[in-house]
Amino acid sequence: MRLDFSTMTKKENQSAQRRLRNSFLTSVISIAMVMFLLGLEGFLVLNARQIGIYVKENIGFNIEFNNDLKDADMQQLKKLIDAKNYVRSSEYISKEEAAIETQEALGEDFIKELGYNPLPATVIIKLKAEYTNPDSIFSIEKELSAYEGISDIYYRKTLVHEINDNVRKISLILGAFSFLLLLISLSLINNTIRLSVYSKRFLIHTMQLVGATRGFIRRPFLLTGILQGFLGSLIGIVFIILSIYFAQDQVDEVLHIIDIKLLGILFAGVLLTGIIISYISSFFAVNKYLNLSKDELYYR
Repeated sequence: MRLDFSTMTKKENQSAQRRLRNSFLTSVISIAMVMFLLGLEGFLVLNARQIGIYVKENIGFNIEFNNDLKDADMQQLKKLIDAKNYVRSSEYISKEEAAIETQEALGEDFIKELGYNPLPATVIIKLKAEYTNPDSIFSIEKELSAYEGISDIYYRKTLVHEINDNVRKISLILGAFSFLLLLISLSLINNTIRLSVYSKRFLIHTMQLVGATRGFIRRPFLLTGILQGFLGSLIGIVFIILSIYFAQDQVDEVLHIIDIKLLGILFAGVLLTGIIISYISSFFAVNKYLNLSKDELYYR
């Protein structure tokens, strides 16, 4: 009988330890998933401005030269345009290059049929983000049109309006969604930790019966909460890094948009948020069962 009792006790201890490990891992994984989503949303919010700048600075602004203008005069005019404080970059496309691109697009030699090259030499300029609003572009268009040798200037006017409007809308939507996601995250992490503490409510009561102080009982739960928050946030950060890596693999420009300094701030914020939420949730969860009687433990 003594052997059987010893074996049963050992099995019960092993089962209890296994449940504790499973509870700990479940909490860490739940926190990791929540912090990953929260961090990913934070990444989008922090980089929304960079994304907006990147999109605006890739709006093409085409300047066509007169066909009778000499190459030397075109190059001189291009240098004058490049010197403008609103120009971020420019690309000169000669008549010959324009013809080759058009032939490739059409799949036929249109010059042979027409007998001449009707395409003008052009300069495609890309503006700095602060000059991509409709009023600034109108002023730039008016200024450049005054130059002799420029026959036409064109760009997608509706695209400029759409981009500016969409950047504002996306920023507002991301801000509202981030706040909502933060509230959901708080609730999910809090419920996960409360369930973890709930499984140990009788242990808390037993410690009270043997005279343990509230601070002594609370301490291991708080330390566990901090550890869970730290590990969960760390795993969430790893998932964010992997997501950025895979996004870069699909879209080469992703790393050019990312602000490394903001990324470091984001990771620190995710880590601190996970730890703080887990600590606070553990504190209140333990306090709840410290204030209950033995009979109440069966119903709460």
